[in-house]
Formats: sequence, C-alpha cells, structure tokens
Amino acid sequence: MALLPLVESRTVGSVRVHALQAGLQKLDGGAMFGVVPKSLWERKIPADERNRIPLGMRCLLVEHPDALVLIDTGAGNKENDKFHSIYGIENAPVGDVGPTQLESAIAEAGFSAADVTMVISSHLHFDHAGGNTQRMDDGSVMPSFPNARYVVRQGEWDWAHHTNERTAASYFPHNFDPLHDAGCLDLVPDDRELLAGIELRHTPGHTPHHQGVLITSGSERLFYLADLAPTAAHVPLPWIMGYDVEPLVTLETKRRLWNEAASDAWSVIFEHDATNAWGKIVHDGKGFAFSNS
Repeated sequence: MALLPLVESRTVGSVRVHALQAGLQKLDGGAMFGVVPKSLWERKIPADERNRIPLGMRCLLVEHPDALVLIDTGAGNKENDKFHSIYGIENAPVGDVGPTQLESAIAEAGFSAADVTMVISSHLHFDHAGGNTQRMDDGSVMPSFPNARYVVRQGEWDWAHHTNERTAASYFPHNFDPLHDAGCLDLVPDDRELLAGIELRHTPGHTPHHQGVLITSGSERLFYLADLAPTAAHVPLPWIMGYDVEPLVTLETKRRLWNEAASDAWSVIFEHDATNAWGKIVHDGKGFAFSNS
C-alpha cells in the first residue's frame, strides 16, 4: 500500500491544525459499505484479492492557545503480528521516532508526545483509541501521552465495558482502562465546549455514543467526522458501514449534520480515507456529495 503523507497542515481561522497519518489498514469492503452493492462501492475504492480496501488512520492535532489537543490515536503498539495481518495494519514508527507512526507524525509536526495536553476519543474502537496507551519494555501498559487529560464520553465508556457478541471484537480494555487507573481520564456526559472553539458533538449510529469534534475559529469551521463518514465515499446518506450498530440512526445523524455542514460551508476531515484528508459536504441537487474544493 502506498505511503500517505505523515502530516498535512492547514489553518482554521487563526488555529493551526495537523492531520496526522497514524498508519494504514485494510478492511473488508463489504463490511465498510454495508448494503451498498460492490459494483457501486468498488468504483470509488477498489478492493484487493481478499476484498479489502485501503484505509488510513488519520488523527488531528490542534494547536489551541490553551492546549495541544489530539483527536483519536490510531491502533497503538499493543497487538500482535497476527492481529496486524488480519486488519492489514501498518503503523511502524518512521525514523525510530516513538513506538508507532503516530508519534513519528507528531514529531514531524514539531511536537512530542509529552507536549500533548488533551486527548479526545471519538469512540473507543481499537483503531481509534489503541494509541491512547502503549506497552512499555517491561510489558506494562501506560498512557501514551503523560501530560494529557483524556476525554471520553461517559456513554461510550459504559458501552465499551458492557460488550456482547456483536461488539466485543472492537473494544480492548488495555486501550482505555489504564487511563482510569492513572487518574488522567475525564468522562463527559454530554455535548460541551471543552476549550474555546473546540466542541463535542454527539453523532450516534456507528456506536450509540460516538462523537465528533467541531473546531471553530473566526468564521471558519472544521468538523472531525471519525466514523460517521469514514471516507469521502461515505458522504451520500445511504452509504453506511456494516460495522454500524444502529445504521438507521447513522442515517438521521448524517442528514442532520450534513444540512448544517453544507449550509455553513464547514470543512470536514475524513479519518479513514486513504486519499482525501479534507473536503466539504455540499448539496448536489439530489442529496449530499463530497467536494474537495
């Protein structure tokens, strides 16, 4: 799989943000597109011989005046080679900087893990929260960002601790329980502005308590979509992942948010798109579409 840029930077108003590529993965195309026929989705993202499509794991680093904020953390360094093979994960560090590619990307942006003072989890699936913690040389698991407070939605925390046969494969306690043990976890029950211009937005469907992050500076807005629309191909309303536990809720969440995003010309960032980091959601006469302008 071709390497994606480690860091893609821009400004939102007066705030500097960096899209960090925390690694690559490959997941089954049918699972990624749910009821959408392969004859349609493969035109957007071709599959390999195992029916897997290439995906990124894109996190966002925000240089806020009051904190260095990291949104999502990729897959981390705690899983074995078999796991990496199944999910096509490639996230080795670049240039021996850090335990994973995420730390390499942070370094390329001009910072270190110790500089991060807030980590926000969109949800606690292994490819979004695995980098919250890291396995140390002695086998122990510790927070990856020693000076950060970690923000997790209370409902997502509870959901992750009451899994069933459908959800258990996505949640690994070593990605989040050590945060509680270390006393650096902040559980929030609802939408709120964490810092001036950084706002949590409940975006249910993928999980019941999934959340996105809206960054506002001046007249500009950037929304971190996480798994509400993992790639630009998922912008049309009915293009919803098979992984979503409440797909009809996802549909209505997208409809509500897309109307706001299109009307107010938000920029959005796609966490899993292997090609497009940024874009806009626009009305196309029949519904909604992706625009890279």
